[in-house]
Formats: sequence, structure tokens, C-alpha cells
Amino acid sequence: MNEHLKNDSANIGYLLNIIKEQGTDYLNSIEDRSTSVINNNLNTLLEKQELPESGLGAEEALRIFNEKFEPIMVGSGGPRYWGFVTGGATPASVAGDWLATVYDQNTQSVKGQGDISATIEMETVQLLLKLLKLPESFFCGFVSGATMSNFTCLAVGRQWLGKEQGRDIAKEGISETVKILTATPHSSSIKSLSLLGLGSANIIKIKTEEGNREAIHVKDLEENILKLDGESFILISSGGTVNTVDFDDFKAISKLKEKYNFWWHIDAAFGGFAACSETHHHLVEGWEYADSITVDCHKWLNVPYESAVFFIKEQYKILQIETFQNSNAPYLGDPLDNFNYLNFLPENSRRLKALPAWFSLMAYGKKGYQEIVDKNISWAKQFGQLIENSHDFKLLAPVRLNTVCFTLKDDAKQDAVGRFLEKLNNTGKVFMTPTFYNQHKGVRAAFVNWMTSENDIRQVFDLMNEIITEIQ
Repeated sequence: MNEHLKNDSANIGYLLNIIKEQGTDYLNSIEDRSTSVINNNLNTLLEKQELPESGLGAEEALRIFNEKFEPIMVGSGGPRYWGFVTGGATPASVAGDWLATVYDQNTQSVKGQGDISATIEMETVQLLLKLLKLPESFFCGFVSGATMSNFTCLAVGRQWLGKEQGRDIAKEGISETVKILTATPHSSSIKSLSLLGLGSANIIKIKTEEGNREAIHVKDLEENILKLDGESFILISSGGTVNTVDFDDFKAISKLKEKYNFWWHIDAAFGGFAACSETHHHLVEGWEYADSITVDCHKWLNVPYESAVFFIKEQYKILQIETFQNSNAPYLGDPLDNFNYLNFLPENSRRLKALPAWFSLMAYGKKGYQEIVDKNISWAKQFGQLIENSHDFKLLAPVRLNTVCFTLKDDAKQDAVGRFLEKLNNTGKVFMTPTFYNQHKGVRAAFVNWMTSENDIRQVFDLMNEIITEIQ
């Protein structure tokens, strides 16, 4: 046995204690951690790293990591990282994530003599259904992120559509054009269409509602459905658009579903957590009638990457198997009699992704998540109000849930938006992302972190006022 491997095995407790202390220091100081890499030594990062002949041992590897890479680890899980839609990680989810690594299960089966850790996943998805107030008629599973959840859901939708047209796409491949109707899809849905061979160019773009909206115009949707003259199609709708967190009218769409034949997929990566809110749960009313739903757990559930869930109606299990079955492995048996997740989703080998979510759901419960969601909504509203009342900034859209989309008030200074954001992010005190909305360059701030407080809102707004004064 390699000498370093032997020594590391003998000293695993010591090594894990070192990592625990370093991890604890990071988490305890994450509020002060820079949100951007400011003075990284690029030359050091680009230096050619030789593969050690006999290894260096874990402790020496950690020393090199701390010297070379640790300085570029930003506080992306902290309270003022408002870029993209990036949640933090609750303490309980970190504990669950560490244990998922320690136990190192390949989560597939629920019975047998080997690894049956999928029973944990089965319990976790039931907890999520209760949290999100969705019926048990959905079959659920964990994947790496919203992109793979959208991919999984749309893959089953593709198989459904093929069967409606009298063909088995999983076996025969795409031979005819598939119609996709949508208004404001997320880029991950577009990517999924490409990966599935459905083609993003086959999208029929539906108008959005009038009045600074991104939601599907229901009347235009029905008019386009009628033009298809009974042809089956896939509808991708939004449970919270990225720029303005707009929601399609699920109740109206559910009525259309009673009249017409289509696969209804909802991308509710972060907006689905509106179901937890006392004041905003109405935004997802009717989503239970969809055929499939995407929810991203490493956003508002605040568990570590990589964690998302697909929800597909139980009645389509056979379509899932037709799409994902690991058909050349006879030792796995009949997929309906011997349940195994590898027959229901893209991956054959998979980490125990559900465990961090299980820990966090059990630790904080319905009330805990209601508080996280409602507080984030209140911070977004407060931040939006400060912008609305300011002399230098203006909202590009109403604050509907947890994201604030804004720009500089003076339209003649559109070229300064990028400079403003760059200087703001370079402070390392906050991180936001650029966007383009309604013919304006803008900035997005997304509130999904359990740690964010009212003090963070005030601190960032004061900083924004300092920066805008500097560049004027």
C-alpha cells in the first residue's frame, strides 16, 4: 500500500479535525468573506502543477490548496451574495452533506442486500411534497441542478409526445418536428431542448401579458394552440422568471389543459418555494395540475450544490422507464418490480444528494422554511423600496417576490451601468449580476439566503450610493 495512503488512513480522525476546524473558521467568518476575487495571484494559479511521483499525503495537499486555491474561495454562501439565484447552506444541510460524503452511497435501490439508501431519498421527496403543498401523485427524485431537472422532465415529455404521435422516440429517435410553446423560458430549458434533440428553433414564442410582464399571455397561448389543429405539443411555463420573478397563470393554463392535449412542464426552480410563504403562496395555485415541475434545492431550500428535484406525475412512470431504463443490465431485473432510480433518471451512479435536504427539512421544518422565504421576500421589498425612492436608481420591474431588477435612473447613463456594477462587486462586500431587460442594461439582486438581514440591505444600499457618487 502507498505509504501516504497508509498514513492518511491511520490518521483519518486527525485529518478530518483539521478540515473541520478550517471549515468552521470559514463558516463563522463567511459574513466578512469577500464576495469577489479581488487580488488573486493569477500567475500562481496558472503555474504548471506536476503530478507527484509517490504523492504528498493529505496534509501536504491541504497546505498547497490553502496556499494556492483557498484565497480564491469567495463567500458565495454568505448573506450578501445576491448574484444569480444562489442560496446558502443551512448548518443542518452542511452536516448532512458531510455525512453523504462519509457514507459514500450509490443511491439507487430501496430493497435488497446491498445499498438501499434510496429509501432516504424516497422519504425526503415526501417531505418536500408536504413543504411545497403538492399532491403525492407526483413521483420525485434528486438530480444535480435545475438544468438536469428540466432535462429529465422534458425527456419524459418528449416520450409522451412521441407516443401521442404513434412512435417511441426513446428507441427510434427524433424523426419529426416537435412543437414547444413558451413565453419566457430559462436558458436551462433551452439547453435541455438542445440536448434532447428537440431543437430550440422549434419554439413557438407566445406573447407576454401587457404591463411590464414576462408571464404567458393566455389568450395568445390558446390562439397558438388552435393553429396547431389538434397536434400535440409541449408547454414550458414559468414559476418565477429570472429577471422579474413573474409567474404564469397556472389556474388558467390548467383550464386549457382540460380542453387541449399537451405536456405541461413548469420551471419553478426557485419560485416554487413561494408555496412556503404565508403571503405569496397564491402565486403557485394550480401548479399541481402540471405534468412535471422543476425545483432547485440549492437555491431557496439552502442546501449545498448539487441538489435539485424533478416532479413528474406518477401516471407517467412507464414513460420514464422507457426513456431512462438501463436496459442492458439483466441483473437489475424488471424495473417495475425492482425499483431502481437509474431506470427513472439520467445518472447510473449518483451521490446521496437527498441527505442534506433531509437533514435541513427535519431540522427546521415548515415554520423554519416559511420564515426563510418570507424574510427574503421582505428584504427584496425593502431593497426595492430604497431603490424606488432614490435619486440615482430606478426599478426596471415591480418586486414580485425575491428578486430586484434595477438600473440607473438617468437613461442617458446606460453606459455607466456596467462600470457601476463592476466597482460595486470589486468592493467584495456584495455580489450582483448584470442583466438586460426592457431595452435597458440592468442589475439583478436575488434574495434567497437564510443569513441575509436588514443590516445587509442598508449596508449594501449605502455602498451603492458611495459608488454612484464616485463615477458621476
